[in-house]
Amino acid sequence: MKRGAALRRVQRFLAVALVSALVAGAAHWQGLTSGFDDFYYDAWHHLAGKRRDAQHVAIASVDDDTFLKLKDDPLAFWQPHFAQAMKVLEDAGAKVIGLDFVYATSAETWLKRLDLPDTQVSRTYDSAFRERLAAGGKVLVGHLIQNSRGDSQLVLPPPEHYYLLPGQLGDVGLANLFPDPDSIVRRFFPVLLTEPNLPGIGFSTQLALRAAGQDATAASWQIGGESVPRALSSRTIGFVGPSDTIPRVSMARLLDPGALSLPEVKALAGRVVIITAHDSSSLQDTHLTPYSRGLIGFERTQMTGGEVHANIVETLLSGRYPREFPAPAIALAILATAALASWLFLRRHPLSAGLIGLGLALLITLLSYLSFGHDRIVPTSAMQAAILLAFLLSLALRLTGEERARRNLRNMFGSYVSAEVVDLLIANRGDGDRIDLKGEEMTVTVLFSDIRSFTTISEKLSAHEVVEMLNTYFARACEPILAERGNVNKYIGDAVMAMFGSPVAYPDHALRALRAAQGMHEAALHFRGWMQERFPDRGLPEFAIGIGLHTGTVISGNIGTEKRREYTIIGDTVNIASRLEGLTKELGWPIVASRTTVTAAGAAVATGGTSNVTVKGRSEPVEVVEILPRG
Repeated sequence: MKRGAALRRVQRFLAVALVSALVAGAAHWQGLTSGFDDFYYDAWHHLAGKRRDAQHVAIASVDDDTFLKLKDDPLAFWQPHFAQAMKVLEDAGAKVIGLDFVYATSAETWLKRLDLPDTQVSRTYDSAFRERLAAGGKVLVGHLIQNSRGDSQLVLPPPEHYYLLPGQLGDVGLANLFPDPDSIVRRFFPVLLTEPNLPGIGFSTQLALRAAGQDATAASWQIGGESVPRALSSRTIGFVGPSDTIPRVSMARLLDPGALSLPEVKALAGRVVIITAHDSSSLQDTHLTPYSRGLIGFERTQMTGGEVHANIVETLLSGRYPREFPAPAIALAILATAALASWLFLRRHPLSAGLIGLGLALLITLLSYLSFGHDRIVPTSAMQAAILLAFLLSLALRLTGEERARRNLRNMFGSYVSAEVVDLLIANRGDGDRIDLKGEEMTVTVLFSDIRSFTTISEKLSAHEVVEMLNTYFARACEPILAERGNVNKYIGDAVMAMFGSPVAYPDHALRALRAAQGMHEAALHFRGWMQERFPDRGLPEFAIGIGLHTGTVISGNIGTEKRREYTIIGDTVNIASRLEGLTKELGWPIVASRTTVTAAGAAVATGGTSNVTVKGRSEPVEVVEILPRG
């Protein structure tokens, strides 16, 4: 029977663990938990703040200081200023320069459209800018847009500019950023268009390719220790920190005399520098990033497009991408989480199981954050979903099966043992079918007690008074039994049969039985006063009881017919205990216990006289001991 119960426990565990893992895994790979994972991912960015220093990229910001410095020149005519800034950056040792401004026509072309008189200025206005483009090491930006009909179109720099680039259209990168469904930019596409005759490489990728010395026309590239194929596949951006984490110098400083002597300009040596708008609300190309999610206690900030591109360049050149674990590792993590949770939940009370589940979920959250610090993304939501599912499934099992069996236990024993014993029975033995109701050999202590001169008393009382007396007495007499975790097995007329050590086994059952007997004797003495007050002048004999106890092996089980059964014990031990109770009259001892019981109990209970007696149905004598009342 025990082997069958163990098998059922294993089956329940496997069922809960596997179902929880399969459902949580399916939800993860179907994207059903992605929203929760994105929340954690964004929260880790907020908590981490600045994650590291950018080593490969910097920003030349067209900020408010720049606009104030060049306030007399329209932005469309800034080519000479961009050229001057590029020359300073080149001389400072910048590795690659990217111009993050989308414009479709040059100043010279625009002046011609005005049909103004041809002058030396109109013909050479862009010459310095063209010279810088022709010098190489520059990447211009284009943009892929959709018109009202949904057709894709490219917005490119003017031909008179990109024709001067060493790679011509091959030195143009697309600046498009693609947010997730919640409008937050977390990923980027290194390649946006795969057609060979179109400039389809991302602006950030172009900059990183130039810095890494890679051929932009190749089928794949090795950047930052990673292979990047020319294919439409996204990668996670490894943000180095919130806005303003990327090193930044104002373009206004680059235009100052002696700019090359400035420490912040010297620090640009060997870096990719992106000239991009910053701070000016009229030009800001801002995006939501993980740092834009509103969390209590954290500032919700946006990031300019140039900053996002700078973070992408840093990600490409450093090779530090936040990565999910391989699919087999994710599956194993979900399964292990479900198995651990299921094992714990099936062995615990629902309340403690819920607290344990909460603790496991918090532990996974902590591990997720620590893993994020090493650029590893833990499937936090899927693992927590496995915990929740395991809890709900284990709770459902309890409600539909185990709890029903436990209710049966309470119904079977609740009227005979204390609530504490029922709880112990449930905790130690589990659901009802784990108890061997068909027969189990146990060592217990059996107690029998009856009322002296009960026949005489009942003859002098009415039937209602007899019932009233018995109910009042039994209520008091059974309290010591229940207090010592005994099982009041049955009432036989005026007699009480109790057992200690069944259905819950505990080693000190003999001592508990003797203490219960002393308590019953005290209760009988107090009940004597109740009888005198309740039935005065009836001529009733003085109320007294006799108690007999014996310890030995019994057979416990659910005994009876199909229509009526009860959990009880049978065997020679029961017979001897009953006979010893009858000897209390002959010996004149209120409590008689066998030497076996006294030896098993130890010296904690005071004893009196001893005797060897022969009881009915047993040929060998039994040594009995008087148990003295408590002082």
